[in-house]
Amino acid sequence: MAVVNARQSDIDLLARLLRAEGEGEGVLGMLLIGNVGINRVRANCSEFKGLRTIPQMIYQEHAFEAVQKGYFYQRARESERRLARRTVNGERFWPAKYSLWYFRPPGDCPPTWYDQPFVGRYKLHCFYEPTSAVCENVYNTF
Repeated sequence: MAVVNARQSDIDLLARLLRAEGEGEGVLGMLLIGNVGINRVRANCSEFKGLRTIPQMIYQEHAFEAVQKGYFYQRARESERRLARRTVNGERFWPAKYSLWYFRPPGDCPPTWYDQPFVGRYKLHCFYEPTSAVCENVYNTF
């Protein structure tokens, strides 16, 4: 059962984001990126307050570098659609289980990002989870 409302067009959009942001990280890497996105829609805190839909989350200003690249605008593939559906249906994986941020640094992961603690790295991406003072709701979303 979906944890956020998603039409087929939303699944396609999320699938395109997963591929554009994380294809080089493999299946789990793309699922982790999906987890962060779904967390942003559900958490309603920090700079993600008021996001209620997948398109709002993806097109939020400065949220994802991939939306500025042509690769993002290619048609969704069924393999990424399956991954998008899994994240929409609530499958979550560490280190993105409660994360609201990730990025790919040129070297080591900094201990904080947006003043929030580093929780783990998967391949080239570092993941950051908010403290409960910043976003208690992210821990109550499932």
